[in-house]
Amino acid sequence: MAWQEELKRNVTTVEELSTYLDMEEEEKRCLEEVVSRHPMSITRYYLSLMDREDPHDPIRRMAVPSLEELDLSGSYDTSGELENVKVWGLQHKYSQTALVLATNQCAVYCRFCFRKRLVGLPTREVTRRLGDVVGYVKAHREITNVLVSGGDPLILPTGLLEGFLKELSGVDHLRYIRIGSRIPATFPQRILDDPSLLEVLDRFVRGGKRLYVVTHFNHPRELTPEAGEAVERLMRAGVVVNNQAVLLKGVNDHPSTLAALMGGLVEKGVVPYYLFQCRPVKRVKTAFQVDLEEGYWVVEEAKRRLDGLAKRFRYVMSHRTGKVEIVGIHGNYIYFKYHQAVNPSHGGLFFRRRLRPGAAWLDDLEGFGGRSFSRRSSPAPSIPCVG
Repeated sequence: MAWQEELKRNVTTVEELSTYLDMEEEEKRCLEEVVSRHPMSITRYYLSLMDREDPHDPIRRMAVPSLEELDLSGSYDTSGELENVKVWGLQHKYSQTALVLATNQCAVYCRFCFRKRLVGLPTREVTRRLGDVVGYVKAHREITNVLVSGGDPLILPTGLLEGFLKELSGVDHLRYIRIGSRIPATFPQRILDDPSLLEVLDRFVRGGKRLYVVTHFNHPRELTPEAGEAVERLMRAGVVVNNQAVLLKGVNDHPSTLAALMGGLVEKGVVPYYLFQCRPVKRVKTAFQVDLEEGYWVVEEAKRRLDGLAKRFRYVMSHRTGKVEIVGIHGNYIYFKYHQAVNPSHGGLFFRRRLRPGAAWLDDLEGFGGRSFSRRSSPAPSIPCVG
């Protein structure tokens, strides 16, 4: 069966889902309300990874709506994406990188999605005219790379994706292009059943531009033989494969689970890149956010179980002001560093804030506990070793 036909068989209604998973009538009624606001779509492949007897199954948590989505605390745009839209479908937040939203569709609508405001819904935010997007990139020579995201770009027809890459390949000051995709984790058949896609990617790489696919595996059970084969075929086509994961409550917030994920990625040749703090998104925050203090120690314990290649990922949050790395806890303070900053003068800034119980985002913490400091301004105060 062609991958397009297989996608048409996705489970999209609560009634159909109830034939796979046990549900009470009241639960079904509430989930109907959730799905009416944020649609559900789950591939048969991804359903097959769930333990149907376990209501707390981590794969189920990521894909199946829950009553927790009725909680409206948080924001639909936690990272200030709308502030950085330059033309519809393109954001320019960091000087060297343009972010292109190629589609609002995915193979599976993840319940923790930070773009819940647009995925699977009518939106103006995705690319309308490719010429406008490419024109903006050509006019801004400081842009050295483009991240194509969405939605999931690999859900696009192969011909459309080829046109996208062809247009971008003509921009001489671009050094590389990244495609962000959860397809290898949720629907590897898209890659396995379409040799023409791999031919397109191979031609692009041979044309002289480096191509990265940034996958999104969150749990070791997603690293199936089919997923591994999809990754292997991408690499054979000359694609460099990295992975970004999100720290999610009830999914991977245990050191052994996180260590198994990162170690499993390296075994398959995938570079662990970022581990993101889950964003305080409406209908996501309550269900999936882990406190920063807890998250830090989960990460550190996981890294103690890993070797050099598997432990090189950074634990970061994508904040409105930039990409903030969570680098340490000492006493009553948590320490951060701007890995990327909207304000160029904040690049590399190292700072601390006083810990606060339950804080799961930078804005939840109290104001600066003392001074901020960077290598350029003044040295960090010495911190005694802890025995």
